[in-house]
Formats: sequence, structure tokens, C-alpha cells
Amino acid sequence: MWGFRGKDYYTAMDLGPLLGETIACALQKAWWELDRPGSFTVYEPGAGRGWLGRDILRAVSCDFSDSIQYVHCDDSPVANQEAAQVLGPWLDNGRARLVKQDDDISAFVGAVISNELFDALPAQPWRWNGDLFMREVLISLNDKDGGRSGWEAAEPGRAGAWFGQHAEGGLHPNDGSIWVESLPQVIDKICKPLQKGLFLAIDYGDSADRLIAKGADLRRYLRHQVDGSWWQDPGNSDLTADVDFSRLAYLLECQGFAVHRPVSLGRWICNNAPLAEWEAQWLELPHETRAKKSHNLLQLTFPNAMGDRFKVLQATREPAGK
Repeated sequence: MWGFRGKDYYTAMDLGPLLGETIACALQKAWWELDRPGSFTVYEPGAGRGWLGRDILRAVSCDFSDSIQYVHCDDSPVANQEAAQVLGPWLDNGRARLVKQDDDISAFVGAVISNELFDALPAQPWRWNGDLFMREVLISLNDKDGGRSGWEAAEPGRAGAWFGQHAEGGLHPNDGSIWVESLPQVIDKICKPLQKGLFLAIDYGDSADRLIAKGADLRRYLRHQVDGSWWQDPGNSDLTADVDFSRLAYLLECQGFAVHRPVSLGRWICNNAPLAEWEAQWLELPHETRAKKSHNLLQLTFPNAMGDRFKVLQATREPAGK
């Protein structure tokens, strides 16, 4: 989602460029580990306004900047219009291009990256009531009271088997989680062109057992606060769902990736950002600029901000037979 003025769509890029700068460091490390290929493609599905790509391309330097090509993928006309503006210099010199979801992407060496892609996929909440599975459904939607949802018995299919396998100590009443039926197809589509390189996903979420135990569900952000009435005011609020990182890791392993354990965004930033270099550089900046950068870093790393709410999942793919 992207930050329309006065709306509740809000991402890490609204805070500043440090997330993109840290991802640029991780990408350059992957480039080195691949023996510095002459062409290193960075493919971002669900790329929205293009701000993350802009921040990455601004941050890369030396020989890596001659190898990188950023591919922005999104079907929103509004997002693509802004992306065309913010990515203009790199579109002009051939270091960036815009594609749509149905466009064929040629095989490449490089990275697939995403920021809040998987929490925006169509998702179905499920609950176990002690006897059978229930799914949440929208009962009504109107202007008078905003509408309401309810629960109905239904056959959960693969979701039920997954929840049963991953519920710690077995399923208990009110256990349940979000199920994204299309996730295997999405993973296959976005990862298929990557011959070798890095997969990097940043998103809300947790492991399957924790999501099931808390009964993860859909939620919206109203005035930047979590509100349970996810069905109200569609199009004006950020509707989101926790990402099951256990299932995401499993599907990547099925695609032949070596998957690292997910870590908090705060920990990942501290492990990958050149914090000492930043500190030295920021000392030379005007006070106001330095304060903005410090606030950006605190928002990305503090436990009560984005630092704990977001997780980062990294995986690597090597050519078959290696």
C-alpha cells in the first residue's frame, strides 16, 4: 500500500531512506558472494510507489552500481505513475524498468525482494471451536453501521491440516490463523526467474505456532491504530494480515532455497547496516537532518516501533546440482 495523504497506508519508506540503504548493503554482499556478476537484477513484486527501489539505487556505489538493474513490478496505475517519476533517472539510463504482474520476466542472477507484499494477499481467517473449523465471513456492509462479520462452519482443506500440524500441543478452542490459499502460486511466480541469488522478504508476521495460539486475524489501521473492524471503510484504511513465516519458509525450501531463520527487523538492521559509518557521517550533518536520520533508525530498530513488529526472512538459491 502507499501513503495517500490523510489515509492510513503507511510503510517504512514513509519514515526515511535507511531501510533501502540497508537493503542495498545486503544486496551488495550477495553480489560479492556471487563473484560480482556483470548483471545483477533486483526484482521487487508489489513495489508500489517505487520508493524502496529509489532508496536502493541512490545508495549503491562503486562497481556494484554498474551491475545492478532494478525491476519494479506493480499493477496499480497510481503507484506506477509515481514510480515513473521517482525512478526517472534510472529509467533513463537503463538501470531500472517498470513491469506488470503478468509480464514474463527472463531468468536472472540477483535478488527477489519484497516489503509488505505477503501481508496484503487475499487471506481467510479460520478458528477451531473445539469440534470443527469455522471461517470468518462478511455478513453485511453498509453506511449506517459499517457492517458486520460472522463465523460459519466450513471445510478448511489444506489449512486445517497445516494448523493441526503446527499447533503446539494440538489445537485448542479459539486457536486459528490466517490462510493464504494463493501463496504457493505467488512464491512460484516471483521466484521462478531467479536462477541464483538472494530472496529477501520484510513483513508483519510470526511462526505458525505463535499465530495459531493467538488466533491471528485480519485487521485494519484506523488513524494509525489497530482496529478490529476490518470490513469498514474499504479503500481508506490499511487492511493487513499476519504472515505465516513458517509456511513461507517451507514453500521456499520446496523451491530449492536454503532458508535462514526469520529475525526481527531491528536485529536485521543492526546486523546489516553500516552503523559506525552512518554515525561518523551524520556528525557532519545539520542538526535537523541528523535528527531525522536518527528518528528513522529508531523507528526501524526499537522494539515498540517497527523493530519487533516486522520480521525479515532471507533465503538463497544456488543452481541445480551445485
